[in-house]
Amino acid sequence: MNESTIYYTFTDEAPALATASLLPIVQAFAKAANVNVETRDISLAGRILAVFADRLKEDQRVGDALTELGELAKTPQANIIKLPNISASIPQLKAAIAELQAHGFDVPDYADEPATEAEREARSRYDKVKGSAVNPVLREGNSDRRAPLSVKAYARKHPHVNKPFAAGSKTRVATMGHDDFFSNEKSVVLGQADVLSIRHIAADGTETELKKGLKVLEGEIIDATFMNVAALDEFLAATLEQAKSDDLLYSVHLKATMMKVSDPILFGHVVKTFFAGVFEKHGAALAAAGLSANDGLGSILAGLASVANGEQIAAEFNAALGQGPRLSYVNSDRGITNLHVPSDVIVDASMPALIRNGGKLWGVDGGEGDTLAVIPDSSYAGVYQATIEDVVENGPLNPATIGSVPNVGLMAQAAEEYGSHDKTFEVKAAGRVEIVNAKGEVLLAHEVGQGDIWRATQTKDVAVRDWVKLAVTRARATHVPAIFWLDEARAHDAELITKVKHYLTEHDTTGLTIEIMAPAEATKYSLKRIREGLDTISVTGNVLRDYLTDLFPILEVGTSAKMLSIVPLLNGGGLFETGAGGSAPKHVQQFLEENYLRWDSLGEFFALAASFEHLATTTGNAKAQVLADTLDRATGTFLENDRSPGRKIGTIDNRGSHFYLGLYWAQELAGQTADTELAAIFAQLAKTLTESEAKIVEELVAVQGQPVEIGGYYQPNIELVEKALRPSATLNQALAALGN
Repeated sequence: MNESTIYYTFTDEAPALATASLLPIVQAFAKAANVNVETRDISLAGRILAVFADRLKEDQRVGDALTELGELAKTPQANIIKLPNISASIPQLKAAIAELQAHGFDVPDYADEPATEAEREARSRYDKVKGSAVNPVLREGNSDRRAPLSVKAYARKHPHVNKPFAAGSKTRVATMGHDDFFSNEKSVVLGQADVLSIRHIAADGTETELKKGLKVLEGEIIDATFMNVAALDEFLAATLEQAKSDDLLYSVHLKATMMKVSDPILFGHVVKTFFAGVFEKHGAALAAAGLSANDGLGSILAGLASVANGEQIAAEFNAALGQGPRLSYVNSDRGITNLHVPSDVIVDASMPALIRNGGKLWGVDGGEGDTLAVIPDSSYAGVYQATIEDVVENGPLNPATIGSVPNVGLMAQAAEEYGSHDKTFEVKAAGRVEIVNAKGEVLLAHEVGQGDIWRATQTKDVAVRDWVKLAVTRARATHVPAIFWLDEARAHDAELITKVKHYLTEHDTTGLTIEIMAPAEATKYSLKRIREGLDTISVTGNVLRDYLTDLFPILEVGTSAKMLSIVPLLNGGGLFETGAGGSAPKHVQQFLEENYLRWDSLGEFFALAASFEHLATTTGNAKAQVLADTLDRATGTFLENDRSPGRKIGTIDNRGSHFYLGLYWAQELAGQTADTELAAIFAQLAKTLTESEAKIVEELVAVQGQPVEIGGYYQPNIELVEKALRPSATLNQALAALGN
């Protein structure tokens, strides 16, 4: 491995398309500073092919790039730029499998209920791919995520609109508050390294081992909790009545991508409760046809075409839509409801969007309406309700004047507090679930009913210790209060609080404001300060890290895609993440229809600058530092001149954005004096791009407005993608001439 190597991940959807345009520019510039930029394919399609390499022809096989990068992340030499990837829901996984099969790859079907050994073995491999399978492997460190100063300055100068809530708005959050993951949680700290197992003991005494060989370390936090589905169904029925009686749009907000086991089941309960009459009448027929509520209404309606009496059942579903409360719609033009696809409405993006829009979502006619936002588990629902109450009381946040809420997030070594792992189970029969140590002692246990969702999580002590250190480091570097968002009423958080208080004693905190608050209280505290133009560091666990780095950026700067996300890896390497990918599917759809890609690569620009800087620091490559400094200034010019993708055809899209970044970067490199060799190398490129600006923009815009074929969604044809994303011959020739 060359010590001056940056590993750039090839992922999915819009970020992958954007890579085809941006990476040639980055590689050309980096080469001039003796820096290699190599790609590694961690796309959903790439990950599927990697786990089934033994079934493929030799010329079809791909390396296991995710495992390779996971091992790299544990070394001091690691320098990885990670773009958003698909956290595959079951429908997405099945669609990717079907596409790969159509492309001639011998990958097996995904069995919902595996009946044979081959199906069980295939399912086990797919379980390594679905959901949030990438992040825990790469995140060998905790997260430092914030809006870059240039982004914040731009938002203040050119503020977006956060709409006010109308007088008398009935928009609110509905959450359980009992019999849920929050209230049922138990936690224990391991006194020594051990090997645990998880078992289910049915009421009749039948014992089933759910998981064995779970290795844990001394000081590790182990949690267990469950969702009581009888209470869940009762709650959902009550919320449907509330929404109907108050004439509110009904909208459920989950995270079926990260919480890949639990949340599709929760989603299925919502679908079955909303369409209770239809499922009571036709549930057996739907199940026999392999149509699951967990996959959403869209999947059911699509599958009814091949079911006897399917048309009638579909008509009953449509009739039920008019009889229940008004559903919120993801896309009213296409008839896609909130209940169509479990991965369409992701809580961390959808709730900030609702708040920013004055508490309103969209109904069947495309019109806006007050909304009952249903978030069943009460662990973090209070954060959103507190934000709504603040905005109702004090008016919308003004991006021109408000402060910022950066985040220090606990995520190193797969720090868990959610269901995105192999320790979440749908209980098959009433009884008891236990976590048992190697001696056979029961550490944690719950009485459960059939269908309950039980899960265990683990958080390593070394991760917590590093998290506290990072929080103190950021507080000292910024002179900003650091608030640990931890609730002593929650078992997991109570153990974390004990550790935080202990590890804070290892640091000099003189003159620093470091406090511990429950999430709802911390929300109110942070919002009060933000309105005063002051910053507050949120120090959180893994889920709130995810949620808050959407909530506050969307309210502060209009998007979470422009965040700087640095992960100082435990062994000295660096992981640089590039923002949020929630909008990626919509951008792909528009690109295929109109050859117009609205993906904003600003997050990639920030990650690259941080990556070059890290490389310079760790390897002594002074030229890499010049690349970092000039890229940072170029990005500032980019923002000032508003070169992000436009909103309509005829303006520059993602490809035009990349050109302008290259133009400004080349100009900065040509004009800097820190490295005369680089200045000389880039002088001609800067001249060519400056003189050819109008021609290049014309070439980039000319291709817009027509459908484009790229040979696949999950596994597009590389040649077709490159042809589509690099349509300017003038720009391509200029880059090819660099350094020659």
